[in-house]
Amino acid sequence: MIRAILSHADYSGVPRETPLEHTLFACDELAGFLTACSLVKRAKASSEVEPDSVKRKLKDKAFARGVNRDDVRKAPKSWASIEEHIAFCIAAMRATADALGLERKATAQ
Repeated sequence: MIRAILSHADYSGVPRETPLEHTLFACDELAGFLTACSLVKRAKASSEVEPDSVKRKLKDKAFARGVNRDDVRKAPKSWASIEEHIAFCIAAMRATADALGLERKATAQ
């Protein structure tokens, strides 16, 4: 586990070798970006985020500028397309949206 965390940061010098190490790297930057995408939606919910809109927002350098787009794009190349990777991460975040604070809340009419 510690090695996976160390390999997650390029500056640590620990190369990513195991599936866990690659998965952690692949999902970290994208999770932050997906959170930003959720928070700009009207309901501030992950349920409103779609892969196509995420791909468009990735091109907008002003949106969530702290997210490293190169890391998001290069991470899944060995096992999935960027579209599949985005869809997978959206589904994972939706499954835990309440714990992440991204659950759609009913609003009073």
